[in-house]
Amino acid sequence: MKIYKVGGAVRDRLLGLPVKDTDWVVVGATAAEMESQGYKPVGKDFPVFLHPKTHEEYALARTERKSGRGYKGFTVFTDPAVTLEDDLARRDLTINAMAEDEAGDVIDPYDGQADIAARLLRHVSPAFVEDPVRVLRLARFAARFGFDVADETLDLMRQMVADGEVDHLVPERVWQELARGLMAEQPSRMFTVLRACGALARIAPEVDALWGVPQRADYHPEVDTGVHVMLVLDYAARQGWPLATRYAALCHDLGKAVTPADVLPRHIGHEAAGVPLVEALSQRLRAPAECRDLALLTCREHLLVHRALELKPGTVLELFQRGDALRKPERFGQFLDACLADARGRTGFEHSDYPQVAYLRRLLNAARAVDAGAIAGECTDKARIPERVAEARRQAIAQAMA
Repeated sequence: MKIYKVGGAVRDRLLGLPVKDTDWVVVGATAAEMESQGYKPVGKDFPVFLHPKTHEEYALARTERKSGRGYKGFTVFTDPAVTLEDDLARRDLTINAMAEDEAGDVIDPYDGQADIAARLLRHVSPAFVEDPVRVLRLARFAARFGFDVADETLDLMRQMVADGEVDHLVPERVWQELARGLMAEQPSRMFTVLRACGALARIAPEVDALWGVPQRADYHPEVDTGVHVMLVLDYAARQGWPLATRYAALCHDLGKAVTPADVLPRHIGHEAAGVPLVEALSQRLRAPAECRDLALLTCREHLLVHRALELKPGTVLELFQRGDALRKPERFGQFLDACLADARGRTGFEHSDYPQVAYLRRLLNAARAVDAGAIAGECTDKARIPERVAEARRQAIAQAMA
């Protein structure tokens, strides 16, 4: 029995990144031998064991054979005769197909270290096409590491899309990979790769449709809506904002893709037009409720925030009510962050002044300071309590505006 550290732990160490999780491959052993040494079996699809003390995952060396559609369409073979090189050959990318022995020496049969030096994502073997999740993983790695994609690997990804493999991805797995890519330092790189191979049009056609849609150059020097949305998304990422805010940034302008051609480059009413598109995308991806709801709010209301300094107290209160800001001020703050990203996600506007955020936060604090309980206690006509509370909040907002 020989044990090797494999995959991401080896890659990240070579990249000088923190190693979060460590995986191990065991060569020359059987499941019975693992259990006899105290390892606890946990793998459903292939033999994986938890170390009796560290609880890290140890997998028996294995090979795979394609037996059906999708990322679960594989037959797995394990045997003590399976070599380390056999096991590494089934992995997706050369940078993930390295191992480290007990002495710390790197075993690199597929030149992963050379591709790290070249900042390149390259497939290990033609078997790459057998697992459609690899398209998403590679795009996510491009966003995480800032690496380019080898031409021959991009060709294989295009083939996978053309063959319909991507269509068999389950929504939960698509969301898992997209969410991790959205949390990368430069999420736009993930979408660049997905567009280049044609996968974005299959998994998120509402987003893919934004490229080539023109905008008014006086508002958007970058002109192209898809380019603008990527600038917005990357701005949100640079601020370290959470997943829901980044998803809202991605979805805020979906309505521009359905603007009638005869009114372009204007986009009158694109906020309302985008709402059903955000709903459809979120449902297809099985996006969490907090991501979906913030994206819907941002899509529907972001232009009103841009005009915040012009709004009357009653209009501001209505915005707070539609956004449930009085009950959920933290979420409303994330919505304002997404609007800030929209304002600054434009060529030449990256550091522009945007007082709307601080202004609306101040007005919201004033509205929330109204003692609704005291008003209710003093009101003899209980049916008029909501009206009285709303009027008190409107007055508080008006005073805060002064």
